Amino acid sequence: MTKTVGHAPDRASAAPSPASAPASQRAQLAGLRRHGGLALGIAIALPLAAGLVLVGQAYLLSRVLGDAISGGRPLVDLAPDIAAFAALLLLRMTLVFLGDCAAAKACERIKRRLRDALTGRLIDKQSEWVHARTSGALAGAIVDQVEALDGYFSRFLPATIQAGVLPLIFAAAVLPFDGVVCLLFLLTVPMIPLFMALVGWGAQAASDAQAEKLSRLSGLFADRLRGLQTLMLFGCMDAEAEAIRTATDELRRRTLRVLRIAFLSSAVLEFFAALGVAGVALYVGLTFLDMVDARFTNLSLQAGLFCLLMAPEVYQPLRQLAAHYHDRAQAKGALAEIALQFEEIPPAVVRGAASVALTSFARCPQPLGFTARGLSLQTPDGQTTLLLPTDLIIPARRHVALLGASGVGKSTLLNALARLRPFEGSLQLGEDRLEEIPEADLRRKLAIVSQRSRLFHGTIADNICLGCRDADDAMVRRAADIACVTAFSDRLLAGLETPVGENGLGLSGGEAQRVALARLYLTNPSVIFLDEPTAHLDPDTEARVLDGILAFAAGRTLVVATHALAIADRMDTVLTFRDARLVTARRPALHVQDHAA
Repeated sequence: MTKTVGHAPDRASAAPSPASAPASQRAQLAGLRRHGGLALGIAIALPLAAGLVLVGQAYLLSRVLGDAISGGRPLVDLAPDIAAFAALLLLRMTLVFLGDCAAAKACERIKRRLRDALTGRLIDKQSEWVHARTSGALAGAIVDQVEALDGYFSRFLPATIQAGVLPLIFAAAVLPFDGVVCLLFLLTVPMIPLFMALVGWGAQAASDAQAEKLSRLSGLFADRLRGLQTLMLFGCMDAEAEAIRTATDELRRRTLRVLRIAFLSSAVLEFFAALGVAGVALYVGLTFLDMVDARFTNLSLQAGLFCLLMAPEVYQPLRQLAAHYHDRAQAKGALAEIALQFEEIPPAVVRGAASVALTSFARCPQPLGFTARGLSLQTPDGQTTLLLPTDLIIPARRHVALLGASGVGKSTLLNALARLRPFEGSLQLGEDRLEEIPEADLRRKLAIVSQRSRLFHGTIADNICLGCRDADDAMVRRAADIACVTAFSDRLLAGLETPVGENGLGLSGGEAQRVALARLYLTNPSVIFLDEPTAHLDPDTEARVLDGILAFAAGRTLVVATHALAIADRMDTVLTFRDARLVTARRPALHVQDHAA
């Protein structure tokens, strides 16, 4: 009897995963940023060009005032400089306007891409998964939390680039006129980001709490609307209205707390900026009064005016950064809430550098599939049947997930397909019977990463090299990057040369599993078997590790035994164990027949 079912496998409702760590949020924001495309690059570049134009404006204005005041030149002679100043002013306004337009376009593109991915993920989920969550919170994540990313990409990101580049450009422009003023700029400007960062930690915590409160309020409001008739029947309208009023007031207080911290950040910046500008003005004034002599030549009126005009502009990019700093905290809080409601940010949207580099794997030598006839499995003592006699065809290049409770036989099936344990029936790999393939040929065509892969006493790099003894340092490093091994090894003093004990002593379960995956990436099999490859990993790391697995498995046959629904969602077909039978649960592309039925 052939079993073909067109719906997704049964899934137990899972609690939302914790919010991602700050480092993963930075990676997610960087991954989203690439969807801004050329428009985002223009939005960053045009304000920098406007800053260069500003230097020209200040120079022309100081020259006009210097020539008019100290040189006594008539207005007619200054007309060309005044016209050039007006032209630069118009050009600068145009550049700023075009930059704002480009930023808005890029931001809308990023938000649309993320909303489409979240909506698609919601549609793909089983009804049990959706019912286990508050619909108002899910809607709030798609609408409100995605909208909260607007300020980060349209304002904070360009302001960050400007704050890092323009003060240096302005200080360099002042250097030919006065080295002391340039030195004052270089000493005072770095103090501002330092103190802003201290304030920013508080802003981040307050923003996270505000985003969580907003999500809860959305869920509360949606639930009360859904049960409005019941509340009226039981006379609970006034009590629930008071509860909503209390929740709304709490959200208001948290929002004001975020704003207070944002204003404090601005106050810190203004304090140091005022000190810097006052220091420049005091130095220039005392120099003109001959009370300070720190120059080898006299300070001209034009040079003094140019320094005074540039003094506030040096701090202006940092003012903009402070004004939009809360946008960064708000974006991180929004991402944390989206990850909380959807278990993860869709990897296809935020896939970053780890997956970009996965374009040069060795091509699969010969795609192979599996054919099983009357395959049955038992426990080693022969007392329990794990799989009744079953016919199974896995076509070449197919990606298959094996789902089922612990102990039902997923690992046993993988080991049998890899010829690592006895079975009843017949198995074919491609056109050859499995038992007739020479051991060396079989291990070259087929690779398996078990739940407890063997790690020996040696360095992390030595364990990775077990997949290919001829691998050089660059190949080992690349495999480690793809498997996210460097995510923890780079924090160690010796990096990949850090020694580990027998059976991976010194590494956690998830770290040891990633080392085993890195070992796999140095081979070139036609068939890959993985047993719980992302166990013990947080959702963000799991997504990046899965990206590497799927990139490596492109064009190869892949069978994964897993409990992770995130993995099953990205496979071509899902097989579930039910009562010692295999059932095709989604995207029926396999032939499965159990003889017992």
